[in-house]
Amino acid sequence: MHRYLCALLVALFVAVPATAFADATAFLGLLNKPDRRATRGFAAGVGLLVVGFEFEYSNAPEDLAKSRPSLQTGMGNIIVQTPFSRLQFYGTAGGGVYRERLGDVQETNLGTNIGGGVKFGVLGPLRARLDYRIFNLRGEPRHATVQRFYAGVNLKF
Repeated sequence: MHRYLCALLVALFVAVPATAFADATAFLGLLNKPDRRATRGFAAGVGLLVVGFEFEYSNAPEDLAKSRPSLQTGMGNIIVQTPFSRLQFYGTAGGGVYRERLGDVQETNLGTNIGGGVKFGVLGPLRARLDYRIFNLRGEPRHATVQRFYAGVNLKF
């Protein structure tokens, strides 16, 4: 009888789904090419305890006077993260589309990214987020590899 009770408890534990979570981030950051310049964007994600999925959009404006092309990215990413604690470290990889434009010249194509960062509690569901990514842009962009660092405000719900 004891064995059946243990088997039933294990079956119930496995059958109960893990609690899902979601979060959203608004960020400001820097790109490294053609020289250091500002970018901004947002990210929204959903996940289980360790694995999640995130969509992010970022936009660095064009500056014709300094020959800096605009760069817009829209990426879907898989996230692997530490379980919840005050400091939540994560690694991410994914892909999507980008558009680079300088004057009349434009390139739209696919890209990939890999990176990581940390989210840390500030007050209740409000967290800060620091993130670093390396983007590899296909096609013929002016700069095929771009690095981005950002700081953002993250809301966990």
